[in-house]
Amino acid sequence: MKGLMYRNLKIYFSNKSGVFFSLMGALISFVLYLIFLSQNMVNSWSDVPDTKLLLDPWLIGGTMTITAITTTLSSLSLMVQDREKNILSDLSLTDVSYLGIQCSYLLTAMIVGTVMQLVMYFMMGGYFMIADKSPLNMTVFSQILGTAVLSSFIWTTFNLLLLSFVKKIDTLGKIGTIVGTASGFLAGVYIPIGILPTGVQEFMKYTPALYNTAIYRNILLNTQLKNSFRNLPVSIANEFDEKMGINVKWGSQILTIQQNIWVIIGFAVVISLITVLISKFSQRVVISKA
Repeated sequence: MKGLMYRNLKIYFSNKSGVFFSLMGALISFVLYLIFLSQNMVNSWSDVPDTKLLLDPWLIGGTMTITAITTTLSSLSLMVQDREKNILSDLSLTDVSYLGIQCSYLLTAMIVGTVMQLVMYFMMGGYFMIADKSPLNMTVFSQILGTAVLSSFIWTTFNLLLLSFVKKIDTLGKIGTIVGTASGFLAGVYIPIGILPTGVQEFMKYTPALYNTAIYRNILLNTQLKNSFRNLPVSIANEFDEKMGINVKWGSQILTIQQNIWVIIGFAVVISLITVLISKFSQRVVISKA
């Protein structure tokens, strides 16, 4: 299985254009923020001190969720390519079990997702450190790394489930476009969740993206939130938290970071079980072609 993982990683990282386009959704959110969203948000929260020091990590948190979604999908696209070219059926004839082959795709995608999230973290953090004098807080790096691994796991299982129904390479580009665009909205980056209609907000709460982003934003914004709202009424702090999607609110309860993590794990378990059930069907299809 190690050999398959090495092969998968080599194919992914050797395709420079593929790596770039797998980051397209994240880069779009970054550019949109710099050109359009940043100044509007700063003006909207002009009463809050050091607004940019709040908004920069706010964007980083959402963009890292987008990165986890799109890069794991891009890595798993190799599975579809192998399936269409009958390479998957050839691999099933080797001494590696079908489960081992599937795990190699899954683990490869998790590694890719984790690495690319960290790349985006340092890239955006470095830019904001220079442009806005926003400090890159390395004291929370272990939490960022842990969240990146968790994010990669949930979105790898999700995308593995999604691509279980895909048999043609031509379909991948369409799916990638849809997922890349949807991820920016579901992560609450293109439009803050508090601005959206109530029905849309409720729908977003039934997807892992919102909780994934909330974990990142809690980690990145924790200290700065206390500093910026120290001398302001609690109502303003609560309004910022709710409108900007720092935390997820169910009814009157605001979920803690630990609860967000358990929600993500719950999503991952359910999706994994469904994926395992579907994999039994896909295994029969692959073996029948061998």
